[in-house]
Amino acid sequence: MSIANFMMMFVVLVIVLVAIVHSIRKNKSEVVEKAVEVDDKTYTLDKMIKFVKQRLDEITKINLYDIGLSEEELKRRKNKKYELKKALKGCTYGDVNDKKYVKELIYDLLAKEYGVDETNISMSIPFDIPSLLSAQDKFDILIHEYKKTFSYEALTEFIKKYNLAALKYVAGETKPCYVITSEEIDEIYEQENLTLSFVDKLEVVVQRIYQQYKGYSSIDEVRDMNIDGVSGGVSGLPESFLSQVAQTDGDYLKQAMEAKVPRACDSIWIFFQGKSIRLEFLSFGTESELKRVCQNIYKYNNPGQLSDTNGYKINEMKDGSRVVVLRPSMSETWAFFVRKFDTKKATLEQIVQFEGKEEAIKLLRFLVKGARIVALTGEQGCRKDYNAYGNH
Repeated sequence: MSIANFMMMFVVLVIVLVAIVHSIRKNKSEVVEKAVEVDDKTYTLDKMIKFVKQRLDEITKINLYDIGLSEEELKRRKNKKYELKKALKGCTYGDVNDKKYVKELIYDLLAKEYGVDETNISMSIPFDIPSLLSAQDKFDILIHEYKKTFSYEALTEFIKKYNLAALKYVAGETKPCYVITSEEIDEIYEQENLTLSFVDKLEVVVQRIYQQYKGYSSIDEVRDMNIDGVSGGVSGLPESFLSQVAQTDGDYLKQAMEAKVPRACDSIWIFFQGKSIRLEFLSFGTESELKRVCQNIYKYNNPGQLSDTNGYKINEMKDGSRVVVLRPSMSETWAFFVRKFDTKKATLEQIVQFEGKEEAIKLLRFLVKGARIVALTGEQGCRKDYNAYGNH
């Protein structure tokens, strides 16, 4: 073998070794150094949701045995990967701890990898221009601020402070009803006059991304609050009816759209201290989003498949909440009811509000003490709680 051939083989070998070492080092770093192509839509919510989905998918599917890790590092990475997979699964069952873990990871991905900072964060939600904020944006910001002080009592304190659980007249209704409107949220946001830091803004963006990715859409934060319950898709016009009308009577459909008749996917209600209150300012946006929430919210402990032949499911969530889910053709539209049992028990004085309530309360107490049979009747959400009477 000539010296020239030997030298050539040696050079090739060195090049191969350098390439292998470089590849191992690159994998060990486990950082995806993909250049983010910045344009007008880079920092919109849709783009960031797409990035988060892709990034978390890469983290959970990476083959740790192919990147030359030491035994100790391999064990640490495996535990971290398993913890993330468990959290991504658990957060869809209503586990607030898993939700917190996933949100913290999304926060780090956006701040450290995607390049979200004070100069571009308002491209996702226009924090600095209140007139451009939607009612949902304002509500998300308000709940975020109230949670700092009141934690899961934030919604309760918010409603009590502004007396939002009172009967009121709204346009198009002949009778007063329990509803929280977009106009009320706008007025409250203006009164609060909040000053948000960059961390606050990013946390609001992270929550919005999370609820569209793994959470329960617009009701995600509401469901976690200490209220009696929440439901969706239980009122309004179903999509099947709208599509049928579009084929037969286009004028009626046009009039309904102009009058802003609520659709089923706009239907969000909460049970608050025995009252059913419609959150007019919140919406799932589309029937497909309502369907996604219905398909995920009942899945704890694998109760079985919700199908056309088995059109309803009754189950519980990880926090003990009872959930009922319905789908077509069992019902006209996709719908769900979540009833929570972690709220404080109401007293008789809070429940009985009509004139002459003192005599009614006294009678009820004697009936219970005398071990008489008492029938408690009423509509859904009116606090038919025997324990509330039994404690007296």
